[in-house]
Amino acid sequence: MPVLPLESMCSMRLMPRRCVLIESMTLRASLAPSLGLLLLSALWAFGWLLPDLFPHSGARTVPLPVGEAILFSVFAATTSLIAAVRRLKYPRGRHGWACAGVGVGFFVIPTTAAALAQQWISNFDEVAVLCLTAVFAVVLDPYLQNGPPRGGKAALAAALVAMAGILCLFPLEAPNSFRAGVALCVLFVTAFELAAMNCIAVRLARTFPVRSTLTMAAQASGASAFCFAVIAASSGSHPWTSSTLQVYVSRLLLVDIPGLFLLFWLLRKLAASRMTARFLLAPLFASLAGLALLPMLPPVRGMLGLLLLAGGSGWLAFAPPESGDQESISIRATSIESPTRWLNED
Repeated sequence: MPVLPLESMCSMRLMPRRCVLIESMTLRASLAPSLGLLLLSALWAFGWLLPDLFPHSGARTVPLPVGEAILFSVFAATTSLIAAVRRLKYPRGRHGWACAGVGVGFFVIPTTAAALAQQWISNFDEVAVLCLTAVFAVVLDPYLQNGPPRGGKAALAAALVAMAGILCLFPLEAPNSFRAGVALCVLFVTAFELAAMNCIAVRLARTFPVRSTLTMAAQASGASAFCFAVIAASSGSHPWTSSTLQVYVSRLLLVDIPGLFLLFWLLRKLAASRMTARFLLAPLFASLAGLALLPMLPPVRGMLGLLLLAGGSGWLAFAPPESGDQESISIRATSIESPTRWLNED
């Protein structure tokens, strides 16, 4: 009977421990981005509810372009400072312009379109139409990423189920004027643009030479700050009170800045079809918070909508990535490489 060398016997004894550790690290690596997506959606929902929770705080009196210009200026300065401390190199040329375009497509265009459309359509219609971003992203993601198209029937089904829940909660109203119809069409185009920009931003973040999106965030937020500053300057003076400024700074530090950090961190961690699940999760969290604050049961259609929305958006957020997907490859690379190196040194 052959006798195995001592090193081979030790490696065989270590094999179960390696497998268990690798599996646990892979699970943690795949779960952390999903939890980050939930936190981002919760922060987004809290930002929506903040003026209603504190109606006398003056949060609604903050001019939108001025507030956005301050937000992205602070975020650009913060990310630039961190990148300088870490000595990260900024992308130049085509990649640099692409990062600036991500900021305009992510923030400037949707914010401006939504602000203009609010003059003719309700907030509920705006939420319902922008939730189509998740459906568009599932369809566009295979074609805007590197590699051949992959099947995403389950993700598309989940997005459509969640969209059915949204329409149960916020049924679309027929436009009552030509301008309202145009505003609704603009929001449809904005949802498509947001979906395409999410796919492009994810692809751009994963092709970065450095494993950090801080420089991308700095350039994108800098471009957004410049655009919003131009809009604010062209719209006239905006007087502020000390109480309004205090409320806005509190929201900026507690909600907006952490949300932006999470957003750019998730670009390297999740596929675009999962990134856009935040457009479904945020209305879900806002609706659940409304139910918790108001002691009344929703109608049957509302309960059905909540169940459909929770099921569809939950599947998008927590479903395992498909085999061969760039997301699954990045998860395995970050979760398996570290423990195997440590075990080999043991």
